[in-house]
Parts: sequence; structure tokens; C-alpha cells
Amino acid sequence: MNTSPDAPERPVLAVFDFDGTLTKGDSLGAFLHRHLGTLGWSWALLRQSPVLLAYVLRLIPNHQAKAALLQHSLLGAAQARLAADAQRLVQDWLPRHLNTWALDELQGHQQAGHTCVLLSASLDIYLQAVAQALEIPHLICTGMEMQHGVCTGRMSTPNCHGEEKWRRLQAWFAQQGRPRETWEMHAYGDTRGDVPVLRQADQAWLRGRPWTA
Repeated sequence: MNTSPDAPERPVLAVFDFDGTLTKGDSLGAFLHRHLGTLGWSWALLRQSPVLLAYVLRLIPNHQAKAALLQHSLLGAAQARLAADAQRLVQDWLPRHLNTWALDELQGHQQAGHTCVLLSASLDIYLQAVAQALEIPHLICTGMEMQHGVCTGRMSTPNCHGEEKWRRLQAWFAQQGRPRETWEMHAYGDTRGDVPVLRQADQAWLRGRPWTA
């Protein structure tokens, strides 16, 4: 980092993870519960329990367990219905599960005019509504495939988790026409899946505490 008094000031970029960082709970389960209803969500968990157990035991990777759950839960869902479910999540779940410390950090960056990015493994079908509600202009997350207004149950992007987060953020830098080195980057996360991004930051926080590689 160039600290020379003659060095040009770099714009500040604040990158926030969502689940467990900006929130105090798991948004994917909350969204699928709203979409499927209590009985439907319970049935989905029961049907997928062997896969979920295999993930807990580290027998299969995160993306494989997630893909199986999403295929079961979202195949054939109308896009309009998913959008309505997303609004319900924003209205009745999000306000009760926001992490006060992280929200204060986000609002501080926003008030200072910094560029803010929401970078999450969660799904675009509801994070678009979340980003709009939180006034975060840039969203990088896991996409769901839609065909003719209906969800196929398949992810349209790689699962935005771990190293994939950093790959997607690098692509975002290219889209902005500004390489990483031209930003003063602040990053916020809560799990080891955020470490690939945290280690690239000028200032990083893990679970609300300063973090260094």
C-alpha cells in the first residue's frame, strides 16, 4: 500500500458478506421456508437429509449439497411467485435479523459515499430485493436459472462460495474498468468461506473483529 503523501487517494470499496455478517441468521432456509410453507420445507429437509448429512460429515462439497436442495425446492417455481416470496422475506424476516454492528458499518460507508458490494453465496432470486432494501447498488451472488419465467432448479452460476467469491469479485473489478490495486478495499465476513476475499483487503473484519492473514 502506497502511503506517500503524494500518492493519489484511492476510492473506498466496502465488500459485505450477507448470511452471518449483515444478518444474524440463515437467509436461504428462511426464504425456502416462506416459499414452500412449513410442511413443504419440512418435507424438503427430510428428503434431502442424506445429502445434508453427507455435507455435515464433509463427505460431499458445499455446492453439491446446495444444488440438490435447490433442485428439490425450486424446480418449477414461477418467477413472479419467487419475487413475491423475496418481498415477504425483506419485509418480515430481514428487519428482525440484521446485525446491528455490520449494518452500522454499511451505513457509515454509504454516508461517506463509498462503493458498496454485497458478495454472497445466497441466491439472486431474493438477494436482489435485499440489496435494493439495503440500498447496496452492486450485487454478486449465486444465480438461479430461469426459463420462460419458471425456475429450473439449477444454478446459473457457480456457487459463490470460498475461492469463487474472489474470482467473482475480480470479474467485477474488470467490469468496472478499475483493477483491485486502485481501490482501498474493506471486507466483512464471518466464516472461512470469506477468507479468500478478506485476505485481499486493506482492512478486513471477521465476525466483527479486525482480521489479518
